[in-house]
Amino acid sequence: MSPLDTWFNGSPLLTDGAWGTELQVRGLEPGRNPDHWNIEHPDRVEDVARAYAEAGCDVILTNTFRANRIALGEGSGALAVELNRAGVEISRRAAQGRCRVIASLGPSGKMLLAGDVTPEEITEAFAEQAAALSQADALLIETMSDIEEACLALRAALPVGLPVIVSFAFDAGRNKDRTMTGATPEQAAAAVEAAGAAAVGANCGSGIAAFAPLCARLRAACRLPLWIKPNAGLPEIVEGRAVYRTTPAGFASHAPALIAAGASFLGGCCGSNVEFIRALGAELKRCALS
Repeated sequence: MSPLDTWFNGSPLLTDGAWGTELQVRGLEPGRNPDHWNIEHPDRVEDVARAYAEAGCDVILTNTFRANRIALGEGSGALAVELNRAGVEISRRAAQGRCRVIASLGPSGKMLLAGDVTPEEITEAFAEQAAALSQADALLIETMSDIEEACLALRAALPVGLPVIVSFAFDAGRNKDRTMTGATPEQAAAAVEAAGAAAVGANCGSGIAAFAPLCARLRAACRLPLWIKPNAGLPEIVEGRAVYRTTPAGFASHAPALIAAGASFLGGCCGSNVEFIRALGAELKRCALS
C-alpha cells in the first residue's frame, strides 16, 4: 500500500504542465537555470503556479528541478537551500489551499557510471535538497535516467518523512522505451518500489502518443500509483526557441488510453501550458462521467 492511496477518489489526479518553457514565455533566457528566479523574480514564478492552480489542478509542482548543489555548481549549498525553500513557499502561496504541492527534484546532471560524481556526493546533495523541501505535501524525483542515481536520491529523501514519487524519462532505444542508460520500465519500477517509493512514473520523453504502452508496462511491473507527465511532442527549434506542434485537444485525446493503462496522476511536461491542462482536465471529467 502506498501512502498516496488516500489521495485518490477513483479517478486520476490532474497535475500541472511545463514550468521551464512557461518561464521562458515570461522572460527567462533559454538555457538559464529557472530555479534562480525563485529569488530574482518570485512574482513571475508564482504567476505560473497560480495559473495551474486556477486551471483546476489537484497537484502543482515547485520550481526547484535544478536546485541541487551539484547541478547549481561548486559551493552552492546555501543557495540550494534558499532556492528550494523559496520554491515551496511560492507554490504554497499560489495554491491557496486549492491543491496539493509536490516538490520537484531533478537529476544531478552528472554521470555515476562515468565517475563524474560519487554515490556519497549524490546522497548528500539530494538529502540537503529534500530537507529544504520538507514543507511540501510530497516529493517528486523526476526525469531520471539512471536507476542507481534514482535510488540514491530516493533513499536520501525518505528520512524527510514525505511520500516520494520517482519518475523516469524513457526516450532512448529503438522503440523509445528505455532511459538513456538503458533501463526499461520494468527495471525502473521494480527498483524504486523495492527502495520505498510511494509512486513511480514516466515524464518528458518523446510525446504523449508513446505513453499508454509505457504506463501499461509500469502497471504490470508494480503495485504503486503511476505518475504520467508527457511532453507536448518533440520540439522544433525556431529562431532559437523550442516550438511544440501538439495541440491541447490532441494532447488531451490520449487521456482515455492512459486511464485504461492505469495512470494515477496525469499532467504535462515540456511544451505544455495552462491550455493543455484545462483540456486534459475537461477530458478527465468527461471520462469520469462516461
